[in-house]
Amino acid sequence: MATIGDIGVAAGINILSSLIFLVAFAVLRLQPFNDRVYFPKWYLKGLRSSPTESGAFIKKFVNLDLKSYLRFLNWIPDALRMPEPELIDHAGLDSAVYLRIYLLGLKIFVPISLLAWSILVPVNWTNSTLQLSEDLKKVHYSDIDKLSISNIPLKSQRFWAHIVMAYVFTFWTCYVLKREYEKVTSMRLHFLASERRRPDQFTVLVRNVPPDPDESVSENVEHFFLVNHPDHYLTHQVVYNANKLAKLVEKKKNKQNWLDFYQLKYSRNQAKRPVMKTGFLGLWGNKVDAIDFQTSEIERLSKEIAAERERITNNPDSIMPAAFVSFRTRWGAAVCAQTQQSRDPTIWLTEWAPEPRDVYWHNLALPYVSLTIRRLIIFIAFFFLTFFFMIPIAFVQSLANIEGIEKTLPFLKFIIEIPFIKSFIQGFLPGIALKLFLIFLPTILMLMSKFEGFISISSLERRSASRYYIFNLVNVFLGSVISGTAFEQLNTFIHQSANEIPKTIGVAIPMKATFFITYIMVDGWAGIAGEILRLKPLIIFHLKNFFLVKTEKDREEAMDPGSLGFNTGEPQIQLYFLLGLVYAAVTPLLLPFILIFFSLAYVVFRHQIINVYNQEYESAAAFWPDVHGRIITAMFISQLLLMGLLSTKEAAQSTPFLIALPVLTIWFHWFCKGRYEPAFIRYPLQEAMRKDTLERAREPNLNLKGYLQNAYIHPVFKGEDDDEDKELDDQWETESEVVPTKRQSRKNTPLPSKISSGSSPSLPEVIE
Repeated sequence: MATIGDIGVAAGINILSSLIFLVAFAVLRLQPFNDRVYFPKWYLKGLRSSPTESGAFIKKFVNLDLKSYLRFLNWIPDALRMPEPELIDHAGLDSAVYLRIYLLGLKIFVPISLLAWSILVPVNWTNSTLQLSEDLKKVHYSDIDKLSISNIPLKSQRFWAHIVMAYVFTFWTCYVLKREYEKVTSMRLHFLASERRRPDQFTVLVRNVPPDPDESVSENVEHFFLVNHPDHYLTHQVVYNANKLAKLVEKKKNKQNWLDFYQLKYSRNQAKRPVMKTGFLGLWGNKVDAIDFQTSEIERLSKEIAAERERITNNPDSIMPAAFVSFRTRWGAAVCAQTQQSRDPTIWLTEWAPEPRDVYWHNLALPYVSLTIRRLIIFIAFFFLTFFFMIPIAFVQSLANIEGIEKTLPFLKFIIEIPFIKSFIQGFLPGIALKLFLIFLPTILMLMSKFEGFISISSLERRSASRYYIFNLVNVFLGSVISGTAFEQLNTFIHQSANEIPKTIGVAIPMKATFFITYIMVDGWAGIAGEILRLKPLIIFHLKNFFLVKTEKDREEAMDPGSLGFNTGEPQIQLYFLLGLVYAAVTPLLLPFILIFFSLAYVVFRHQIINVYNQEYESAAAFWPDVHGRIITAMFISQLLLMGLLSTKEAAQSTPFLIALPVLTIWFHWFCKGRYEPAFIRYPLQEAMRKDTLERAREPNLNLKGYLQNAYIHPVFKGEDDDEDKELDDQWETESEVVPTKRQSRKNTPLPSKISSGSSPSLPEVIE
């Protein structure tokens, strides 16, 4: 059983690791040749250029200004100095609200920590239950356990302190959550009202367009919206299955990178032309001239790309039964996106279109009817992934049990009993082992989300985050608790009734506090400090800069600013909310470690958002209902487990008073869901009309059709240079023009109103 000394060793290791990472970052960021690694966002905005130093050649690579090293911690106040409105303008609302999750953690847990340490810790510590049990040789304990509820004797009146504090913690958390939900909702509505014009404000995605024997998909879409939205329909862009073309373009880009590498290599040593093998990964095959081979491959791929483009444009089977439909006003788009279009609810399905950079084009080519089957397959796969992962989790937990290791590997006993080794195993090894097991999990979950068919990067990340949270809840939290303390009594656990499970887990929770403390230090302290160092992007940038970069454009492409990674970051935060709420009334010793995590993470990610991350999309904080719901779930779980724990303490008089807490928590969740969540699901027509009116007053001659015409063309159709771009844009603009209908029912198409006049090139032919 881990002691305070073991925790001290783990804390020392992790604090030292964190300091090394932070000092290394503070020094590396000052070097001119690392400027694009640690400040890429400013380069992408065009507000920063490569440092140039006259004089010694070494000054271009190394900062020789000794005074700057004395100010190496200036990045901390710099990260905190930018006010929130400026941060929203600089990085977007998603990034600003994401940071508020860390502030929310501090708002919740700082008062809870003060109350827990001033009231519950003395109540727990001033008992002798564990001491008496040890004297009777019934149990072994450490000083950490004396700070927990485990030190309270059975039937004690002191449990009333824990029950009262549970109510206080719940009411305070609900109060903070309500205030934050209200604030974020207001920020979202203000952001949408003041946001500059974007194509997705006027565009909806239409899916499951019914087939028509007389008309193409494009003609069918135009006809439907001219009839049903005559005053607001403007234009549309059908969706093409360009997945094969996208693969060819990506392959050509890869070949171009290799060609650049070999040309740069040859320019440095023209005495010998580079050669390569044509086999797998260049490991075997015929030796050929590398430059000539890559050039011929690029020429071949260019021909294949041109042929595939031609095939897509001329083959009706390449057109999917879906289209991006744009409207003259935001009001018209909001009405279409938020209403049922047909008496058959399975066709003409409309939803808000993602912004163009948020579209995940690959999944637009998936048949809509296959999505239900795909999601069922992934549901089953995720179920088995989650529960089969219990096996490595159980192994990790065995590392925290010295007795178990000595029993399995008796020849290591003399080494394990060395005090420092024992402290290292119990205080550090379990946390780092669990962290290593979880490295590949986000990639697996993202692949699952892509297979399900979500059509935007933001929805992919939110779905992946949801699954990651469930995985953490089942495996990292419940799995660690159960396998770490009840694994040897597994047969009894399996055969007990369902209402006994909260009791079993509740009893186990105090015993696992030390494991979660070590995990927080590894993942939440050293892990966050390692995030700011950006070791992987640093190495990759310098490799690309040496082997591939020839121009400033190449150097810009070599930068990897990355993004927040909502699918991995948010579930990690939610695990700390869960641990904090569960252990607040059970083992308050854990709370200071969580506070350090939230404080350090807030500063680090604020710096990264300001200087590094380039967000891939902007959803206007659409993820906040998920954040709120998961904290509510954590509260609910903490209340059930506290009830289970107290029921084993024979506190029959006091335990029933906890029953009201889950009921109040569920009521609070439904209140917030009805009061605030609609702002994250639907766009108010009042706001749309107000924004349209202001825009017409400010820009009466706006050519909206020209602005929207090519907004949702697949990126692979946009060419590789400006001339090709213009030629292809003209081609696709011509092809997107609607043509006269071939159906007799088209004679009922209404005359254009004054607002919609000229919205369709084919309309004059229609009304003749």
